[in-house]
Amino acid sequence: MTVKNNEILYLYDAKLTNPNGDPDEENRPRMDYEREMNLVSDLRLKRYIRDYLTLKGHDIFVRRVDDKAVTADKRIKALKDSSNEWILEHLTDVRMFGATMTVKGDNKTFIGPIQFNWGYSLNKVELLEASITSHFSTSESATQGTMGKDFRVKYSLIAFSGVISGKRAEKTNLKDEDLTLLDEAMKHAIPNLATRSKIGQYPRLYIRVEYKDTETILGDYRDYIELKENVSNIRDINECSLLLDGLVDLFEENKEKISKIYYFADQNLELILNNEKVTFEEAFKNLPLNQVE
Repeated sequence: MTVKNNEILYLYDAKLTNPNGDPDEENRPRMDYEREMNLVSDLRLKRYIRDYLTLKGHDIFVRRVDDKAVTADKRIKALKDSSNEWILEHLTDVRMFGATMTVKGDNKTFIGPIQFNWGYSLNKVELLEASITSHFSTSESATQGTMGKDFRVKYSLIAFSGVISGKRAEKTNLKDEDLTLLDEAMKHAIPNLATRSKIGQYPRLYIRVEYKDTETILGDYRDYIELKENVSNIRDINECSLLLDGLVDLFEENKEKISKIYYFADQNLELILNNEKVTFEEAFKNLPLNQVE
């Protein structure tokens, strides 16, 4: 079955953790300081997905060494002699996100059909800075461990936007099963792949809208939702609500273009429509829904 255009909205929160450290800022969480907005790169989100693919037994091209995305020269050289068909059949992340493989000026380039924008927090975010001490000394003569800094967000509700291009999907042989796997990863990857700096993050809402053609794009879904903070300086998912009026209107106005909505909604995220608390199913009752397990 041919993959059509899709668009994605993805929300997860981070509590006393570091969603995406900036190596140029002593690994502080990435921030837009003028807006007090926490930022997370698309590469960080793709890293979670790739790690989940590996966990599920899929072979991938971009692997991780010391928590950094790398591609080994020997691996690229080995793939240089592989056909494009073999690469796209065996490397799931290339089908999803594309890749560039360069060996001595010879390029294999695949443009990925699945792309995400940078994520940003819907709330204003404060940073927590703490001193940490290592129990290991820096030399044999030293009697004390080394001091360092640990930077975390107090609370951040992060929203991502994504697009799946049906036309590019044809070029990388993206399959419907790959989209099912993507849905799985968006629900399960972050909590199941927690590290010391990443524990405290939980997916709260995921919406993948599958259109009926390879032309439709409705735009960044984040423009159609609004966060209502029930207290000042929220610190927990239970202290805020998500207003869905704009998104529901957008989907209703374009429902003839929508084939199906794949979703999960965490029960701790309060959803509001027309000033009333609703379930996801109630909010989008006039549209074809498929819940992600």
